[in-house]
Amino acid sequence: MSIGIQTAAYIAASVLFILALGGLSGQESAKRAVWYGIVGMAIAAIATVFGPGVGLSTVLIGMLVFGAVIGAVMARRVEMTGMPQLVAALHSFVGLAAVFIGLNSDMTVHEFATHAEQIIHEVEIFLGVFIGAVTFTGSIIAYGKLSGRIGGKALILPGRHAFNGAMVAASFVLLLLYMSGAGSWTLYLMTLIAFIIGAHLVMAIGGADMPVVVSMLNSYSGWAAAATGFLLGNDLLIVTGALVGSSGAILSYIMCKAMNRQFLSVILGGFGNASGPAMAVEGEQVAIDAEGAAAALNDADSVIIVPGYGMAVAQAQSAVSELTRKLRATGKDVRFAIHPVAGRLPGHMNVLLAEAKVPYDIVLEMDEINNDFPNTDVVIVIGSNDIVNPAAQEDPNSPIAGMPVLEVWKAKQVFVSKRGQGTGYSGIENPLFYKENTRMYYGDAKDSINKLLPIIN
Repeated sequence: MSIGIQTAAYIAASVLFILALGGLSGQESAKRAVWYGIVGMAIAAIATVFGPGVGLSTVLIGMLVFGAVIGAVMARRVEMTGMPQLVAALHSFVGLAAVFIGLNSDMTVHEFATHAEQIIHEVEIFLGVFIGAVTFTGSIIAYGKLSGRIGGKALILPGRHAFNGAMVAASFVLLLLYMSGAGSWTLYLMTLIAFIIGAHLVMAIGGADMPVVVSMLNSYSGWAAAATGFLLGNDLLIVTGALVGSSGAILSYIMCKAMNRQFLSVILGGFGNASGPAMAVEGEQVAIDAEGAAAALNDADSVIIVPGYGMAVAQAQSAVSELTRKLRATGKDVRFAIHPVAGRLPGHMNVLLAEAKVPYDIVLEMDEINNDFPNTDVVIVIGSNDIVNPAAQEDPNSPIAGMPVLEVWKAKQVFVSKRGQGTGYSGIENPLFYKENTRMYYGDAKDSINKLLPIIN
């Protein structure tokens, strides 16, 4: 394959990647957008493998097949509930690849026409390895927290910000030494420091902020790929990395805004967090059975369903879709309220509901539906905790204080479907469960909804 054909293929792949990102902003266009991304990646991979300077060898073919098989197996086995941690794991691969490529480039002898070219090359190596190392260990910790292998509680060490600042300053000094010809040991030492920075940054971030962390790691992986693209002189890698890096940063900003979080407060872990004692929760949780919940739904004219991560865990979306169909068939106004960070990743709930064939037009974002709760007869909360927690507005010392939430407690009746009386992923107590107009509908979400179906009329 000639350079001209490869360049044309890279341009086509870049356009497809841009179309993919654009299409993912809407539910109706998302499926087509995914195919744009698949085709674009296939074109990029083929153009690279068969392009100039790459010789097909047994090792290369074996690695391609090996990687494809692993990817296919992982994609088939992963549940929707496991997507956040899978995304974090994939980010770690990108970061580690950037580290290996940078170290390999350092070991390779290069000839430069000018001293300026050499300096630029050394900075590219250092930046690529630094960002890649931070992304790698940060993603590993994020995977551990999301999968439950590491506790979601933030690790708050004394002087942690000074510690992080000192490590960044040390990395900069090592960059200067590296550029002055001190040797490769400076690069290796910086890599070790960057590994520690990535792990420490994410360990210091609590479970409630993990969706932003995953998005930001996505951005880091993009910038690592872009730096690697400059290092390799690969235009497609530069464009793709910039797309991923910028889109991840924008998404992180959107989520921080949705959670009323300062961006640096989340990424650095701990700046501006409330430090006082949490407000005491009064009252008791009152349980209700399927007959009681069904009776209230049968009498209601308007119903809002709030899905959360618990619905995903129970794989209850099909049962929820059937409940929606039955309620609408009786003339009731049924809608869904989606928080911007519901389900640990943005869009997670939308994907599950679309999979269960819930009509797009009744799935509304928080800003579109929040003012309608006071005029709603029944709200059904399915496996949500933090996004419906009134402590965000009522308790200034709550870890989620100031975070915009779905104001479900303003409805006439609220039914909360939960497995038990435990707190949510972030470990924060929810006063909603103790309010007079709230009833707890305990049990597996799928089983609980299925019990309602025969007695809805």
